[in-house]
Amino acid sequence: MAKKIERRNSKIHGNGVFATRRIRKGEEVVEYKGRLITHDEADETYGGEDTGHTFLFTLNDKYVVDANVGGNIARWINHSCAPNCIAYTEGHKSGKKKKDRVVIEALREIRKGEELTYDYEIGIDGPITAAERKLWVCHCGAPECTGTLLKVKPRRKQAVRKKTQARTKARVRQRRKAA
Repeated sequence: MAKKIERRNSKIHGNGVFATRRIRKGEEVVEYKGRLITHDEADETYGGEDTGHTFLFTLNDKYVVDANVGGNIARWINHSCAPNCIAYTEGHKSGKKKKDRVVIEALREIRKGEELTYDYEIGIDGPITAAERKLWVCHCGAPECTGTLLKVKPRRKQAVRKKTQARTKARVRQRRKAA
């Protein structure tokens, strides 16, 4: 079977991932892969100054996928405020957190040649500052673009869903804790 995605230059930001064939709605496109590290290891390794760019993806309450090491093509999928894909974590049937995975799935039919995107949903506590908005600026170009990759976390507790949307960019979480 021919590959369904490839990395190319993107109009959104740097590199991007594009469909090499039609991808059906609901189709699993790719698993986000990389080295598994704990949240503390991620904070220790990448806890320096924010750059607005990272390949960390929160897997669960214990682990983060670090696509800087052993990452695959999924690390090049860009953010969009009007995404055609969704990223979610899938718990392993054994209950072993180390075997959980991050899946990128098509939200709608994706045409051959179309860039794949998902909402990074980088959750932060409190209002977004001007400096954070500048650092985490969005270039998706969607009519409903919020101008930033950041989202203020709701204050109320939410029920855990089977397909919990993955929270990306563990560094933002760590930096907020330190502030």
